[in-house]
Amino acid sequence: MVLMPGCSSVSTLVAEAARMWNLIVMTTYYNCRPYGVASFNGCRNIRIGCPTVRAPPALSNRQRFPTFFRTHPSATLHNPTRVQLFQKWKWTKIATIQQTTEVFTSTLDDLEQRVKEAGIEISVRQSFLTDPAVAVKNLKRQDARIIVGLFYETEARKVFCEVFKEKLFGKKYVWFLIGWYADNWFKIKDPSINCTVENMTEAVEGHVTTEIVMLNPETVRGASNLTSQEFLVQLMSRLGGKNPEETGGFQEAPLAYDAVWALALALNKTVGPLRARGRRLEDFNYNNHDITAEIYRALNTSSFEGVSGHVVFDAQGSRMAWTLIEQLQGGSYKKIGYYDSSKGNLSWFGNDKWIGPGPPADQTVVIEEFRFLSQKLFVSVSVFAGLGILLGIVCLTFNIYNSNVRYIQNSQPYLNNMTAVGCMLALAAVFPLGIDGLHVHRAQFPVVCQFRLWLLGLGFSLAYGSMFTKIWWVHTVFTKKDEKKDKRKQHLEPWKLYATVGVLLVIDILSLMIWQIVDPLHITVEKFTREAPKGDLDVLIQPLLEHCSSEKINTWLGVVYGYKGLLLLLGIFLAYETKSVSTEKINDHRAVGMAIYNVSVLCMITAPVTMILSSQQDASFAFASLAIVFSVYITLVVLFAPKMRRLITRGEWQSEQQETMKTGSSTNNNDEEKSRQLERENKELQKIIQEKEERVSELRNQLSERQALRSRRRPSSTTQNQNHSTPPAPPAPQNDPKSLLPPPGYPLPSSDNHSIPPSFSNSSSLYQSDGKISLNNCHTSRLQLLYK
Repeated sequence: MVLMPGCSSVSTLVAEAARMWNLIVMTTYYNCRPYGVASFNGCRNIRIGCPTVRAPPALSNRQRFPTFFRTHPSATLHNPTRVQLFQKWKWTKIATIQQTTEVFTSTLDDLEQRVKEAGIEISVRQSFLTDPAVAVKNLKRQDARIIVGLFYETEARKVFCEVFKEKLFGKKYVWFLIGWYADNWFKIKDPSINCTVENMTEAVEGHVTTEIVMLNPETVRGASNLTSQEFLVQLMSRLGGKNPEETGGFQEAPLAYDAVWALALALNKTVGPLRARGRRLEDFNYNNHDITAEIYRALNTSSFEGVSGHVVFDAQGSRMAWTLIEQLQGGSYKKIGYYDSSKGNLSWFGNDKWIGPGPPADQTVVIEEFRFLSQKLFVSVSVFAGLGILLGIVCLTFNIYNSNVRYIQNSQPYLNNMTAVGCMLALAAVFPLGIDGLHVHRAQFPVVCQFRLWLLGLGFSLAYGSMFTKIWWVHTVFTKKDEKKDKRKQHLEPWKLYATVGVLLVIDILSLMIWQIVDPLHITVEKFTREAPKGDLDVLIQPLLEHCSSEKINTWLGVVYGYKGLLLLLGIFLAYETKSVSTEKINDHRAVGMAIYNVSVLCMITAPVTMILSSQQDASFAFASLAIVFSVYITLVVLFAPKMRRLITRGEWQSEQQETMKTGSSTNNNDEEKSRQLERENKELQKIIQEKEERVSELRNQLSERQALRSRRRPSSTTQNQNHSTPPAPPAPQNDPKSLLPPPGYPLPSSDNHSIPPSFSNSSSLYQSDGKISLNNCHTSRLQLLYK
């Protein structure tokens, strides 16, 4: 058997070669100054031993080291203790940072397997070779809280200098370190870091260490008949007053002592079995495999109480021991518990101390908080919507009650009734539009979504569809030729108007039904950027917002908005085209056009804006609901207020028959009918005036020709009068001389009484009431009247 110190670089080579000579190897402790060397790998303090020679997990490989045993436990023995502490403090998420050496890599692989079995997640795993700055920054960026550090003492100072710079310490963080560092390792001046002792002391405060128990804490006499305290007394006496901290391997001395006892007890156990086979230990040689196998079985089944505690080896030859748990409190380490990994027993002192009120959370506590609609806004808009519904009921009642009035009948009251009902449905949609998870359970929320969709769809179809039908009919009639207008007016059939509204309504119903069957609405939750609450709390608020959505919501909205948008644009065009039209059958089409203008503008603005503001529940609701309220109010007031005013101010409450008996004519009070009658009379009079002007012009031409002919005949008549006697002239009429004057611009008439040619008599009639001007009654005064 080979009994030797435990420097890993030596143990690895010797243990791997020993099987070639059938030798059992027992390592005792991990001495920082082996073979009399004053310093080994930069170790400055002998608190527990040199960090560079901790028991590497690789030595537990039985295929590689089949005859190796050690009384110093493997580095992986820390992991069961760590897992136990994680479970005690209810941590399910940890982070690790390691130095890239074989011993720490193997330890971390073992830890990862153990925490996985315990349901604990390693969320962040960082490593470094010499400079830990980047690794520490990554831990900070990924919000690591419970951090296991695996590195040597010199690198530990570098790590915690960076920890101080990144503020990765305090009440939100817990560090787990290896317990075999020197007690004052963070106070040692190190030229490789630029942090002060105060900085390091602040950064390491509160961290937890785990280390193998090397001295039995209980007063138990073991195989050597010594208690742990009696062993220390004898050891100190052998040192002759030397300082234990300056004595190499002082901490591991109980392990070495128990290693010798383990070998002695194992040899004793082989005597009987060998004697039964006629063998002795003295018969051993390097080729004797049977004696080596017997010694191996004796060591593998060893179990006794030693000064370091209960000595037992696992299947890999590693010591099963207790683990000491310490915490740095006020700059010094305090024992807070022990853990027996062989029995799974945790002995807790209850003196752990935290910077905060208790153990921190393993991650930032995220509190999910749903955003709900402002109740003040919801109540305010609901009041307006309720008043609008009352207004719709008043308008509907007024229209039904006065449906026998001629003026109301000429406005197509049934279409107006549909408009009022559609407006009330649209206003009713405001209520489910403001209901969210604050009012109903999540399971009932899809029903609210359905109510929103159907009320808005049907309300729009009835209200806008009835107005669109009116304006469509007016445009269709008055874009025809003049000779067809009267015919179309006489054959207006109301059922065609109702059928048009029905078609628009059926299209909406079918589209909504297909939507709900193929891709029904459901609840989706939108997550926003996490917010830090006011106060020094280790929590974050995760705002959430519920939406009514479906798998292909954008496609469905595109179809609905496209169809409705075309109707709105067409309605604006038709309203513009018919703004100057006047018709008796639909006497309120101008008011309908004005309502269409307002509804179209509000809808075209509201639809895209609400999609943009969908993540802001108050703004989105306010914009959508107020657009609905304003549209409905404008529509009801524009359509029904003028009718109410007319009937109230003019007293037109009687039916058509009563009004006819009272006034003699039902159309006398109809301004539009009077206007059309005056237009017709005006056209007739204009035609008569034009005809008279043409006749006057013709008579003037004839008169001028007659005057010219008379002037040519005057010289011949004078010659004849000189040769013949002139008969006596008849007596002159007794009229006023001024009446004999011709019109201005014409020569004076002669005194002779020649007859007027017959052609003048054919053109002497100017008005039918004056009779015809013949040869006997043609007089100068009548000619003056003719020109007048």
